[in-house]
Formats: sequence, structure tokens, C-alpha cells
Amino acid sequence: MTPLARWLADPSGGIFHPLWFVAGGAITLLASGVLFRVPQQYWRYSGVVDLRNIIAAAVVSATLFSCLLWVTGYGLPTPAFPFIDALMLIMGLGGIRLGARLVKIRQKKSAQQIQGEKVLLVGTEEHLDFLIRLIQKGILRRRILGLVVTEGLSRGQRIHGYSILGVTDSIRALIARMIEEGNRPSQVILADPELRGADLMALLSAIGDYDIPVLRMPFLDHFHPAEHIELQPVVLEDLLNRAPIRVPDSMRTHITQLIEGKVVLVTGAGGSIGTELVQQIAHHRPAHLVLLERSEYALWKIGLTLSEQFSDIQYDSVIGDVQNREKMAELFARYRPELVFHAAALKHVPLVEQNPCEAILTNVVGTRIIADCAHTYKAHALVVISTDKAVHPSSVMGVTKRCAEIYTQALDYVMHEQGSRTSCLTVRFGNVLGSTGSVVPLFQHQLANGGPLTVTDPEMTRYFMTISEAVGLVLQAMQRRLTVSTAGSLFVLDMGKPVRIMELARQMIRLAGLQPDRDMAIAITGRREGEKLEETLFYEQEYSQRIDRNGLWEVVPSMSLRLSEVAEYFEQLEAACHGGDTEKAFDILHEIVPEFLPVKMEEKHVYHSEYVS
Repeated sequence: MTPLARWLADPSGGIFHPLWFVAGGAITLLASGVLFRVPQQYWRYSGVVDLRNIIAAAVVSATLFSCLLWVTGYGLPTPAFPFIDALMLIMGLGGIRLGARLVKIRQKKSAQQIQGEKVLLVGTEEHLDFLIRLIQKGILRRRILGLVVTEGLSRGQRIHGYSILGVTDSIRALIARMIEEGNRPSQVILADPELRGADLMALLSAIGDYDIPVLRMPFLDHFHPAEHIELQPVVLEDLLNRAPIRVPDSMRTHITQLIEGKVVLVTGAGGSIGTELVQQIAHHRPAHLVLLERSEYALWKIGLTLSEQFSDIQYDSVIGDVQNREKMAELFARYRPELVFHAAALKHVPLVEQNPCEAILTNVVGTRIIADCAHTYKAHALVVISTDKAVHPSSVMGVTKRCAEIYTQALDYVMHEQGSRTSCLTVRFGNVLGSTGSVVPLFQHQLANGGPLTVTDPEMTRYFMTISEAVGLVLQAMQRRLTVSTAGSLFVLDMGKPVRIMELARQMIRLAGLQPDRDMAIAITGRREGEKLEETLFYEQEYSQRIDRNGLWEVVPSMSLRLSEVAEYFEQLEAACHGGDTEKAFDILHEIVPEFLPVKMEEKHVYHSEYVS
């Protein structure tokens, strides 16, 4: 390169005059190259750091050669010679490596054109950049047809040479145009792992018309080694209108300090919430777990899970009913639990409507029995699981859970005034995805049986949360109550925005690889007794404050009834239910919860959509 630079600097002097220019240039280039490790560079994988070293080596080589000319008395051909020499060296050394890199990229792209699926990428600029790099490195074998952005860049701009075809709002028309042009994508890949909720539902609805599979990138903290990265299907949890809630490690440490070495009782241990409670509590190493459940099969199942996954945890399985006052007193006297998680309840709204007295005895009287035992036997904490249906209740299930909230709060006030070591807290949250008797398992059952999916009202909405999120926040609420909060506090889990059940049904059909209305019908059946169109998480008079970033609110309600008054009502309820006097029981429920407004069953409607086989 140095002779060429000499000629460019002084064309009249010739390219090889004098001949020792060749040897001198080679020696100075070799010395500077060794200094910056240029010979050790792997040409096909040259990057920015390698280019920086090439530039440094070229500048040093040109400087050394110019000094050599000055020392020998030859002089510079022209004052511009050192700069031209350095530039030529950079172009020569960098150009060779750049060429090798481009050849490698071209070969990979050619292989992807032949082997990879044709895909449309969707996401933000940053996530698209990352995903394209993975594809270019061959980690994901895909042929990119184009990009769709959720925000930022406009149509016509390019990222790594791939065109932005539009924004997500226009993806339906965009895909239709691609299909017309004979360029149908075989997959749509969501580059943004945080795209979820209503935005994701709208996107799936637009794409779903074309029977194109949708995959997504995993979260960064879910990555395996780069060569094993796998795209994931969209799952039901992605449809929630919020990001997943994760309890931070620091909070887990605090929870472990409260549970480790303690005797812990879980009522309703075989239910959906109870099972998850048992498993998460077991991770915190209690001294002994006591599992209370009235279903023999459910109790056997959770016991089997504990034996297989937590073989070092000591536990006892107890068949029993929280309605049995003598049995519960015997249980507490024997085990002396320090922490009590009360998840036992009858919660299926239509069944509870048909069996109101049984629901009252379990959800109201049973909660009182467990709370009184916790107080009598000096448990450290009692955690009662409640529901958003307890707010302005319209069902027997909702009003019984509201009664349980009232008693727990009243008892907590009294124990605080007496200086008792027992703290009572209630945790309120909405529907739990996949819990027994909830809408998601119902839809899954109906899908497996060929449909139709049944929705009671097209405008009905519900709050949703995964079981693991709900239980994680229950444990966090316990830790908060025992360390900071005041007496009578009730905790509410942040459920995000409510989800329309009709839209949930349509998306579950799509996630099953089917098309709503075409492959699977949806039937509107009319609202059942006790069902509201929408739920709320708070009463208007409740003072609520967000206590952390992880999805937990604390509510300090104004108490309208003293414990003695609530206890008297409960005794009357218990007597009425044992006597089979449902009408009197409802009158007492209205006395305790004046806002209780039952909803009667609506007349059933015809199918919302026609099924075409």
C-alpha cells in the first residue's frame, strides 16, 4: 500500500521509486500490526474493535515510515504523503476484512432464503434490531419479508437493510397486500416480549383472519445459551392487560424469614389456590406443614406433589371441614400452627346460588371458626383469601366472602387493642387463570369437545391473574402486615385492566389453531344468578394506597360493625342455616351487608355465531 500512496502523493515520482519503499513499508506495517494484534484477527468475524485496531496500526505504520524517511534524509514525497499512506492502509486492511465479512453474510442470507421460514417481524426498533441480529447470525433460521413497528420509525425506513412496511394498526391490510403479491408470510414473530394485553389481542385478531401462526421472543431472563434460543407460542397469560408480576428476591428473603422453621396450616389445601400456597410455602422451608382438606382425592394429590418435589418437608394431611368447630379446635390444639392460610371456600357462583346455606356455613361460619381458633391458640398470623366479588356483592358467594372480610377485620381490630400477638389480614383479588371451576378450564373443556364456547354476556369483563402471581402476592401481603401495616388492613392485588370474556373466548379459539365463527361457535347463554357484568376491586369509602411496585394495594376500610355485633349476626346465620331457613339467612346477610343486591338469571339467548363444519 505504501508504494501506491507514494504514487498518489507524487504521480511524477513513479510507483516503485525508490524500490526500498516496498520493503520499508512492509517492515513498518508488520511492526505496527504486531503491536495491535492485527495478524491475530479472524477475518470472517471482524467487528468494530478490530476496525479500531486496524486504524491504529495504519496510523502508527504511516508515522513510522515517515520518520524513517526523515532519518535517512530522503524526505517526504509531499506533505500529504503520511495521511494518504495511513488512508490507503486502512482501506486495504479494512477492505479485505469487510469483504470477507460481506461474503459470510451473503452466504448466510442465501442459506436462509433456501431453508428458513418466511416471516414478518413485529416490535419496537430495539427489539427488532436484536431479533434481526439473531437471524443474521444463524441462531434463528428465518427469511425476513419485512418489519412492522409498534412505535417509532415510519414506513419506508430500514433496519439492517430490511424495510419497515408499516405499523401494527395496519397489519391486517399489510398482510392482505403481501398475500396478493404472492409473498405470504408463514409466521409472524413478535420481537417484543412485553407486548401483551389488549394490544396483543388486537394484533392476534388482525392476524388470525389469515391462519398465520404467531410466535414470540422469550424474556431476556428466560434465555438459554444463544445457540438454543427458541421462539415461544403466545400463551393465555400473555393476554392479561399488564406485565407479569414477580416478587423481587429481596422480598422473597423477608418471606423466608417469616416462614422458615414455622408450623404452617393451609385450609383448602387441595384447591387451586391452596395447592399453589402449599408449594410456594414449601420453598421457604417451614418446620411442618399441616394440610386441611375435605376432599380425599384433592388431599392425596397435593400430598403426592409434596412427597415428590419437597421430600425433606414434614407434613400431615388432615381430612376435615372448617364447619366442624370441635374438629378445628382439636386440630389447632394438636399442631399449634404459627401461620394460618385460610383458602377453604365454596366459590363456584352458580353452585353456591343453588346451595346458599352450605356456602354460608363454609364461607362465613367456617371463616369465623378458623379465625377464632387462630386467636385462641395464639397463631402469629391468619391470612384469609377473599375475592373481588365481595365488593358490592350480587351473589351468595360474594356476600359470604364479604362477611368473612368484615369478621376478619373486626377481629384484627380487637386483637390489636388487646395487645394480642395474632394478626389477621384479608387478601382480595379477582379471577385466577386455570383455577377449578373458572372460565378458562370451562373454555378448554368446551374446545376439547368441539364447542360451542359459552359466554353469558358479550359485554362481561373480569379481572384475571395467574395462580402463581396471586399466591406470591398473598405471601408478600402477609410479610407487609406483620412488619409495617396497621390493624384492620385489607390487601388488594393489582389485577391490571379487566378482560372482556368474549374476547378471551375468541383468543382461546385462535390459540387452539382454530378460527372463531368459522371453526368454533360462541354461544351467548344469558347471565346466571349472581353474575355481574363487571367486578370492582374497591368500595368507594375504602381508602387505598399502592404500597410497592409489585402489584399490591393496602386498604384501610371504615368499620361499621363491632366484633360483638358481627359475632351475634353470625350466630343467627349459623342457626338459620342449620335449621334450613334460607329466607331468614338472606335477611341476616342483608343486615350485615346492606349493599347486597342479588342478580337473577336472564333468559337464555341463541348462538352468537354459526359453526361451519
